[in-house]
Amino acid sequence: MSRITKNRVTLAEVAKLAGVSRSAVSRSFTVGASIAPGTLLRVRDAAKQLGYRPNILARSLTTGQTGLVGLVANNFHNPVYLEFFDIFTRLLQARGLRTLLINLTDEVEPLRSLDLLLQYQVDAVVVATSTLATSFASAFADAGLPVVHAFGRDNEGDYDVVGIDNREAGRIAARRLLSCGYQYVGFLGGPQGSTSTRDRLAGFMDIVEAQSEVTFQISFAQDYTFEAGFEAMQGLMGDDLAQGYFCGDDVISIGAMSALRREGISVPEGVGIIGFNNVEMAAWDNIRLTTVAQPLRQIIEVTVESLLAQLQSKEPYRPSAKLLSCEIIERDTLPKSTNQGTAAVPLS
Repeated sequence: MSRITKNRVTLAEVAKLAGVSRSAVSRSFTVGASIAPGTLLRVRDAAKQLGYRPNILARSLTTGQTGLVGLVANNFHNPVYLEFFDIFTRLLQARGLRTLLINLTDEVEPLRSLDLLLQYQVDAVVVATSTLATSFASAFADAGLPVVHAFGRDNEGDYDVVGIDNREAGRIAARRLLSCGYQYVGFLGGPQGSTSTRDRLAGFMDIVEAQSEVTFQISFAQDYTFEAGFEAMQGLMGDDLAQGYFCGDDVISIGAMSALRREGISVPEGVGIIGFNNVEMAAWDNIRLTTVAQPLRQIIEVTVESLLAQLQSKEPYRPSAKLLSCEIIERDTLPKSTNQGTAAVPLS
């Protein structure tokens, strides 16, 4: 069955009804354009009466800008990214921009990803992952695209970075485990090649190795998933389990807790667990995970601000790195601290 589409209302029709020029109509629907308030009101009223919607694609031929921001990610199993996508897309849409989502799971070649972004003529790119090689962000920036690397470790190229100090996050988690009186602690990180995993481990060891009476074990999950956390903890059960573990992600933590409980090991009475991220499910009544919370919304807000600043700036670009603070969210998977001063220390 064929579908008969209604003729689209044109910009010229809106201009005629509003009694203004076509360029005034165009400016009325362009973010940041100069337009008198009275003219804007007449144009918007006329557009509403006629049911007019601006043609973004047609406008891009004139302005050279599509209003598209490429959002690059590679870990769609982790619910923290669903929260990121939700907040990020809403903030962009409020500013008249749209998101082109690019899934780079298992991708190893930056130039293929760059070709895809350029085909859609994106105005800018946000790399939203810590597990993708920094060569991707560098390739996008080298092509002249404004780039922000969210969850990046530091400024390693000609692009902005917004994230947290993962090394300090590892320190604060280690301090919280030691505050329980544990003398045998474990690090159960995410994929070993992830920069965030390496940095959190380095911070964790800064604290643990300074305590001569404390022993430790180090292990890694293959991915940031429930299954990977479950399998990693199952593998550890063949040896002596540590008294408490810092897991590199909440989903890994939940998988590890499930493996422990399946073997009749209670949390935290048998083994304590502290996670990372503070995803929504961490607060569910059947989980109640103690975790290091990164300020997700603040990271997204700073990312969007940085992106807009690059798009609007007339000055020579200077890359920057903004690292934000974290805090521990206390729930039920660790015993009460024997040293209350270390229980919820924010990152410095």
